[in-house]
Amino acid sequence: MTRRNVLDFVQPHWRNLDPYEAAEPPESLAERGGITEDEVVKLNANENPYGPSPKALEALNHSARAHIYPDPAQVAMRRALSRYTDARPEQIVVGNGSDEIIDLVFRATLEPGDVVVNAPPTFGMYDVTANICGGAIVEVERDENFDIDVDGMLAAAEGAKLIVLASPNNPSGNSTPIEDVERLLGADCLVVVDEAYAEFAGRSVLPLVDKHPNLVVLRTMSKWAGLAGLRAGYGVMNEEMAEVLMRGKPPYNVSQVAEAALLASLEDAEILDERARLIVREREQMGGLLAEMQGVEPLSSDANFILCRLPEGRGRAIYDALADRGVSVRYYSRGKLADYLRVSVGTPEQTGRFIEALRAALQQTA
Repeated sequence: MTRRNVLDFVQPHWRNLDPYEAAEPPESLAERGGITEDEVVKLNANENPYGPSPKALEALNHSARAHIYPDPAQVAMRRALSRYTDARPEQIVVGNGSDEIIDLVFRATLEPGDVVVNAPPTFGMYDVTANICGGAIVEVERDENFDIDVDGMLAAAEGAKLIVLASPNNPSGNSTPIEDVERLLGADCLVVVDEAYAEFAGRSVLPLVDKHPNLVVLRTMSKWAGLAGLRAGYGVMNEEMAEVLMRGKPPYNVSQVAEAALLASLEDAEILDERARLIVREREQMGGLLAEMQGVEPLSSDANFILCRLPEGRGRAIYDALADRGVSVRYYSRGKLADYLRVSVGTPEQTGRFIEALRAALQQTA
């Protein structure tokens, strides 16, 4: 009997999946630069340089419930997030990072061949998750300023199941005007708005959820709350959709430790908001320094990072020169992002080291 190859058991659309390109970890950055991990200036993943809040750290240090399963109904988290967002608890679903909410929404709605309208360049997990579900991705590219083409997206949405949109967008940092989102909500499909960086932008479409039952808003505790390593995110949506996702999610999808940190972070919202303001001020400071460099063009950003264009044809060389100096940023090489770097906003000290390294890299690669 001829036995099948193990890959014959794998669905065809899984065999050729392009994985999400994650940021390089600090240990490999240290090895590359010949330095210790503590010396690495890690500005490649939009992490919060100030880490968790004081109450969150205290909760992590005194967590005594690791042997008990977390609450599958997420009662405490949904109530706390209700107070924070002004949404009803029944409208909220908490996930193992907002990536899990993306996964739940896509798996709950997409059948093989269903159309997902996306607006690249943007966060790579939308395409990855759509492909996992066998969806058909229709890309409506952003313009030269990285603004969305609303008319193009509405045309592509005819017969589509989902529109997905990041605002502020990653990696460009620009927000989509709320009136443009409202136009998209006129389409006969679900509209997913990813607001991972909303706390740095000072604007949100959350108030539209009650008015538009086809709106799903994604949020994360990774950026504002500094909990990227714990994985906690949430979605705010129509109550009927939230009920579907609560039924379909893994029962214990958010760990006791992540729950404790999330609840404590919301109690420390005032401190986290002040840190967000510090990051915004540092973002403007770094943007001004970048604008003074010949051949470097930073884009205006509403997030905790800046996308900047480098001299044509020198992007990779400059990225490598930065990495050799122990400074890690995100490098892009294709399409509209050719010769662009995305730089996370760090502390003033990190900004100083990055700017110094970039000046040297520009001179070295000239």
